[in-house]
Amino acid sequence: MRLFDVFKRSVKEEEPSDWIPDFVVGDESATRSYLKVMAKNTVLDFVARTMSTLEVKFKNKDGTANWEYILNVRPNKDMSAASFWEKFFYRLLDDNEVLVIFTDDNQLLIADDFTRKEYAVFDDVFSNVRVKNYVFQRSFSMSDVIYLSYNNEELDRFTKGLFQDYSELFGRILEVAMRNNQIRGAVSVEAVGSANEDEDQNGKTRTQRTQAYLDKVYNSFKTKSVAIVAKMKGFEYEEYTNKQGVSNQSLDELNKMKSSLVDDIANAIGVPTALIYGEKSELDSNIKAFRKLCIAPLIKKLQDELTAKILSRQEYSNGERIKVVKVLPKDLLEYATQIDKVTSGGAFEIDEVREAVDYDELPNNEGKRRILTKNYEESVEGGEKGNDSKDFN
Repeated sequence: MRLFDVFKRSVKEEEPSDWIPDFVVGDESATRSYLKVMAKNTVLDFVARTMSTLEVKFKNKDGTANWEYILNVRPNKDMSAASFWEKFFYRLLDDNEVLVIFTDDNQLLIADDFTRKEYAVFDDVFSNVRVKNYVFQRSFSMSDVIYLSYNNEELDRFTKGLFQDYSELFGRILEVAMRNNQIRGAVSVEAVGSANEDEDQNGKTRTQRTQAYLDKVYNSFKTKSVAIVAKMKGFEYEEYTNKQGVSNQSLDELNKMKSSLVDDIANAIGVPTALIYGEKSELDSNIKAFRKLCIAPLIKKLQDELTAKILSRQEYSNGERIKVVKVLPKDLLEYATQIDKVTSGGAFEIDEVREAVDYDELPNNEGKRRILTKNYEESVEGGEKGNDSKDFN
């Protein structure tokens, strides 16, 4: 859209189309598709980065070195474990499902596209599995893959439907803000009769020369912080900017609009918005809410799926377990008082407390005992003992 859109001229016996230079007038589409990408990436990246720190551990199971290397170090030739799990959980939240296949050369690959055929009493079958630009010709049964579904219809419906309304509203606000700060002006050019169409030595009419001059003035105003334009006889320019009594719209409304989109997605997933924006107030309570409402369900989904696909029913019955740990790890110094309370009263074994803070069990069954300290021993037995602590077993 050009800077000048009106010419004031007094020309007799001429149609306006004969002397008004061509101008492009019209509004662009108000759709802002990047808003969807921005809002989704802000929240989903936050959750995916948090989950990328996970570590898979095997309990009471031998011969797990290969699995531990694949799951915790290098799932495939192109990705580290952190990058793999980050992409895994982003795909889960974004597509509402994620499929991982296990290749013949012991690689875990995240499928970019696939077709699922469901059965009532048999394993579902995945076919046309595509990873990057390669489509596998074979099919994969449910028991041979890692498959998770998020089942968040609210997020899926929101991202597909409501974003259109948000983007249109954002576009309107943005256009109003741009119009409020637009440079507006009018140009008056003196001309007589058909002199406009007389060509000069370069073959240009007066109308063309005038348009070229206006283009130079427009570019000068557009690209330079200080613009000085020569005043020509018979050519007057008057600027209307900031003379109409219209107050410029603040960008606060645009920022609030973007924040509203982020907040809606964060609430759908279970992420406290204060963590997204890096606010320090009530940080501990927000982290606890984030761990309970968002992280814990994701860990449970992955842990159950790995257990079902790696361990047999007999191995599970023998006490073998798979645990997903090191996601938002607890600070031992922060929980030192609580750890002392639950162990000193003899209510829990040492290994049970270590497991609660994602630490391995002590060797040689040293953690398979409960300890009763002197203070608790006095309250139980009514007398003072010589030892400071007592083995409760």
